[in-house]
Amino acid sequence: MHTEPTRGMTWADVAALGERLPGVVPSTSYGTAALKVAGKVIARLTEDGETIVLRAPLVTRDHLLATAPDAYFVTDHYRDYPLVLLRLANADRAQVTELLESAWRALAPKRLVAEHDTTA
Repeated sequence: MHTEPTRGMTWADVAALGERLPGVVPSTSYGTAALKVAGKVIARLTEDGETIVLRAPLVTRDHLLATAPDAYFVTDHYRDYPLVLLRLANADRAQVTELLESAWRALAPKRLVAEHDTTA
């Protein structure tokens, strides 16, 4: 029996997970691939092609930085924003799925979230 690895992802993997959420569309941001809902970025690939930026509340970001420093980090540029950087090579699929849904819930129109919750 073949099982998918739980660590290590590509942008295509992230995009496939994100696009499962209602209203999420592939787009671009700062010239790189991104996922948006209602015109707002929930995740984007950075220029190095190996890191993504994910929207995450600061308390969540602090937890990720403390518990998985091999995967998550922040630079001075992002320090004051509810964003975290993730090394795709060290990404945990289940955790990325949760982070994408959390970002989606924070940015999607409330009607879309309510519709999703009644059909899920």
